[in-house]
Amino acid sequence: MRIMVVTAGSRGDVAPYTGLARRLSEAGHHVAFATHHTFADMVRAGGFDVRTLPGDPQELIRARTEGRSEAEKQRVTAEFLSNLGEGVAEAAEQGTDVILSSLGQAPLSCLVAEGLGLPSMGVYLAPAVPNDAFALPGSDPDGRGTPLSNRAAGERTLDRAHALYAEVLPRLARRLGLPEAAVGAAWRRWQGKEGWPISHGVSPAVLPRPADWPPEVDMAGYWWPETETEPGSALTSSWQPPEELRSFLAAGPPPVFLGFGSMAPGLGERLGPLIVDAVRRSGTRAVVQAGWAGLDVAGDQVLTIGDVPHDWLFPRMAAVVHHAGAGTTAAGLRAGAPTVAVPVMADQPFWASRVYELGAGPAPVPFGELSAERLGEAIRTAVEERGYRRRAAELAHRIGMDDGAGRVLRRVESLAAATA
Repeated sequence: MRIMVVTAGSRGDVAPYTGLARRLSEAGHHVAFATHHTFADMVRAGGFDVRTLPGDPQELIRARTEGRSEAEKQRVTAEFLSNLGEGVAEAAEQGTDVILSSLGQAPLSCLVAEGLGLPSMGVYLAPAVPNDAFALPGSDPDGRGTPLSNRAAGERTLDRAHALYAEVLPRLARRLGLPEAAVGAAWRRWQGKEGWPISHGVSPAVLPRPADWPPEVDMAGYWWPETETEPGSALTSSWQPPEELRSFLAAGPPPVFLGFGSMAPGLGERLGPLIVDAVRRSGTRAVVQAGWAGLDVAGDQVLTIGDVPHDWLFPRMAAVVHHAGAGTTAAGLRAGAPTVAVPVMADQPFWASRVYELGAGPAPVPFGELSAERLGEAIRTAVEERGYRRRAAELAHRIGMDDGAGRVLRRVESLAAATA
C-alpha cells in the first residue's frame, strides 16, 4: 500500500511522523512524505520518499512572532495555505493509495482525497475536536472553563481557523473538479465529524480522551521521531554523541537543557545573554541547542550544541527548558525530566499549561514575558523541587506503555480494507 503522510510547518511538525512512517514501512507499506524541502534530508535519511511542498515555514513563523499586524499575518498565512493546497494535490497525484494528514493540512488533504477518490485519515499531534472536557489549543475559555465554555471556546477557535481557508478550499475544489458542497464536507471532517477517522499522537496519560468525542476519534498514544539511537533505526550506525558533549556531561552534575527548536528564528543574539544570566542565577550548568534561533552561547557552565536526539539527551538532563511544542513536550515527559515551558505561539501555551497541571514542572514563563530573573528562578525551582521529577517519572512510565504508532497502523489497514 502506498501511504502519503502530509505534514508541514516546523521541524516539530514533521519529525514525529518519521517514527510512524517506520512502523508503517516495517508492515510492508511504502511511505512518502509531502513536506517542505527544509526537512527533505531528515525524511530521506529514514529511507522515505519526499514529495516537496511549496512554502517557507520559517517565513510563516516569523510573520506570526515578529509583532506584525494582524492583517499581515492573515495575508502571509493565506498565501502559504493556498500554495500548500496545490502542492498536496500534486504530491498525491504521484501515486497514492491512502493519505494521512497532520492537523494544519487536514482540510486540504480531505479535499484532495475526495477529489482523487482516496481514503484518508487525520493523524494529529494536538487535539482539534471540540469537547466538554477541555478547551482546544488556542482557545480562550472563561476562567477554568465549564463544559459549555470548553466546547464553545473550541468551536470559536475552529471558526477563526476557518477564515484562513475561506478562499483556499473553494479554489482547490475547483482545481479538483469537485462541487462546492465538498468544501463544507472537508471542513466538517477536519472537526471530527461525518465519521472521518482521527488518531491523536498524544498519550492518554498526558491528556485523557474526552468521553464525548465521536467513536472515530481516538487518543492513540505518542509516536516518536525516528532517531539515531533507536534500535533497528536506519540511522543507528551513523551517529555518536559529539565528544565535546560527552566531556561536558562528565565534567559535573547533570545540566539543564535549553532550546526553542524552530521558534524565535534569528533571535539568538538577543536571547544568548539572557540565557547566560538565567543559568548563572539558577546555579546550574546548561546545554543550549542552537535551533532556528541561532543560539551560540559560551561559558564555563554552558555548552552550545546542534541537533542531538532528544531521546538520548533529555534523560541526562536535570530539567528541560523549551518552547512547549507538542513533540518536545512529549520528549521531555518521556525522559522523566522536569519541564520549564516557555511557550511562544500556536498550541504551545496549551501544552505548557498541561505540564504544569500534571505537576511535571513549575508555572510556564511565556516567551513574551521572558527575563533572566524569571527564567533563572523557574530553572532553580524545577531542579530543586523533587516533586516535579517524581511526577515526571510517573508519567514517563505510563507513556512507555503506549503504542501510538501500532494503533495507527491497525486503523490505516482497516481503513484501506474497508474502502478496497
